Amino acid sequence: MNVTFIGTGFVGVVSAAVYASFGNQVIGLDVDENKITSLKNSKVPFYEPGLEDLLISQQKGGNLTFTTNYEVAIKDADIIMIAVGTPSGPDGQADLRYVFASLDSLAPYLKENAIVVVKSTVPPGTLPIVEARIKKLTNVKFHVASVPEFLKEGTAVKDTLHPDRVVLGANNDEVFKRLEELHLPLNAPIVKVKPESAQMAKYAANAYLATRITFVNQVADLCEKNGADIEDVISAIGLDKRIGSQYWYPGFGYGGSCFPKDVKEIAAYSRSVEEGDNLFNKINELNETRIPKILQRIEKKIGGWKGKKVAVLGLSFKPNTDDMREAPANKVVPILLSKGAEISSYDPMASWKTFFRLEKLETGHTQTKSIEEAVLNADIIFCLIEWPEIVSFDFSKTRRPDTMQWIVDARNQLNEEELKKIGYKYIGVGKQS
Repeated sequence: MNVTFIGTGFVGVVSAAVYASFGNQVIGLDVDENKITSLKNSKVPFYEPGLEDLLISQQKGGNLTFTTNYEVAIKDADIIMIAVGTPSGPDGQADLRYVFASLDSLAPYLKENAIVVVKSTVPPGTLPIVEARIKKLTNVKFHVASVPEFLKEGTAVKDTLHPDRVVLGANNDEVFKRLEELHLPLNAPIVKVKPESAQMAKYAANAYLATRITFVNQVADLCEKNGADIEDVISAIGLDKRIGSQYWYPGFGYGGSCFPKDVKEIAAYSRSVEEGDNLFNKINELNETRIPKILQRIEKKIGGWKGKKVAVLGLSFKPNTDDMREAPANKVVPILLSKGAEISSYDPMASWKTFFRLEKLETGHTQTKSIEEAVLNADIIFCLIEWPEIVSFDFSKTRRPDTMQWIVDARNQLNEEELKKIGYKYIGVGKQS
């Protein structure tokens, strides 16, 4: 098939490369000329394991091209996948301006019976608006559908090639048939539902996973009060088949490009349909306030932040990505700077200056090129993200005798007993310290 992806961000580029690998002729379209130039040269503007190699192979094979020209990208496309951003607005609801802009631009070039698929995360009820908007701008017959994505940054290529399921939202048997054909190479269960159900499934999946993280964090807080260990609790409850042992991540809360955004949006959507007194709004509130509360508790233990040298290890929101959206460091660093701490930070991929488009870092903050440099002379070391090089680092090399040094293990990934043995004061999540 001829497939076009509008939007060459994380979802668009990964999906375009994977669909091209199945023998489709795929075009990636974006209005950002710098991004398209980079992709034409097989340079991915973000870090995602395995993606650059896949991109190079599909471009060399002739199945994948990139352009900024709507006419070139749309006129022969059988299926157009809209994968543009839908950021949360000030009220929390999804901002659909980029979706609408892409519809206005593609409509004049649609060929007969093309399928316009909304892959972007949008509220239930969006598809009739999409259809009506296109109809105002073209007389050709076309179809609309919703095919949400369920990718995880850091494993996106694998997730796209081997998904747990493919969710197709449409109101037309012919559309279902063509979309099933497109996704057959994935050899995954295909769920055919109404568009509203497909859109709701995306929000529900992310909100549920965010709920598990929030729930285990609430349990962890109680463990710190009563002497229990959160890891012991997880082991005990995980053997219940109704609960399971996966996806319990006690820590500083959920972050990234999806969970915070999607929880805010489903919370805002619930308020818009007069169902605001629900769990989603509380989950969002608990996650927003979690890091300030944790830092307050730590501040009491260490005797204040003023004048302290603090190492912050891990700036991305999770390992194997350079994405800093809603990362713990985004809250930790500004709060500690405001309290008078001096910060040195390290991440193997993420750059504070690049992400925030800064000429230079804030006064009191230095981003270093190694863990050793970051933790040199640190009074407190925050291990925020479980990058392998952080978890496996030999902290005995940086222990200063005759001084009190603290390690904050935000993911409970370090060896607590070893760290205590070599003289560190250890602070985990849901543990006694």
